[in-house]
Amino acid sequence: MSEYTHVNLKEVEDQAPKFGLSPDLEFRMGRVPLDMENAGLSYLRVAPNYRIPFGHNHKNQEEVYVVVAGGGRVKLGDEVRDLKQWDAVRVHKDTMRGFEAGADGLEVIAIGAPNTGPGDADMEQGWWS
Repeated sequence: MSEYTHVNLKEVEDQAPKFGLSPDLEFRMGRVPLDMENAGLSYLRVAPNYRIPFGHNHKNQEEVYVVVAGGGRVKLGDEVRDLKQWDAVRVHKDTMRGFEAGADGLEVIAIGAPNTGPGDADMEQGWWS
């Protein structure tokens, strides 16, 4: 393995169209293209005033979300928190979470560890309704 990997996250394949979530959601997972061994990293863009139609938690992976543009809200369990640019939110693996963009949309970098590969997330449709 190389000592480093250089990838432009906006050039990584957008996964949202595969699940019928485009154009309201853009989701680019960098873990595999970056050859990450111990963590994961993704880019998420949520269209203005759009709420992701599912919540999720993990079996093993803790995550940190960093708002890089826009703002909105995150639901963490039963609590809803406002988000603005450069906010960082750490979420325990067991905590169900979901995002909703504000009027300017929401762009987030998600960092997760440990690297669990596919199948670690449990999703619940309509969780935040």
